[in-house]
Amino acid sequence: MNKGDLINKVAESAGLTQAQAKTAVSSVFDAVSDSLQDGDKVTLIGFGTFSVSHRAERQGRNPATGATITIAAKSNVKFKPGKELTASVN
Repeated sequence: MNKGDLINKVAESAGLTQAQAKTAVSSVFDAVSDSLQDGDKVTLIGFGTFSVSHRAERQGRNPATGATITIAAKSNVKFKPGKELTASVN
């Protein structure tokens, strides 16, 4: 399922137009993104939790040359599924 499929599913199940469903889905994604950018966790009970993990700068090795390189620090988005989501898949 991609974003377009999700919009179609929301429109069908909620009785909304495609435009209204697109606005609703985009608003949810924007709210999650904004909260993560602010350093907050986003917990959707039964679905899961989105959080940001920070990785420090570290030393690595170029496998082709063996030279030591510096890998820059970065932030990663993590998702931990909730019990209900996990149970529905299994």
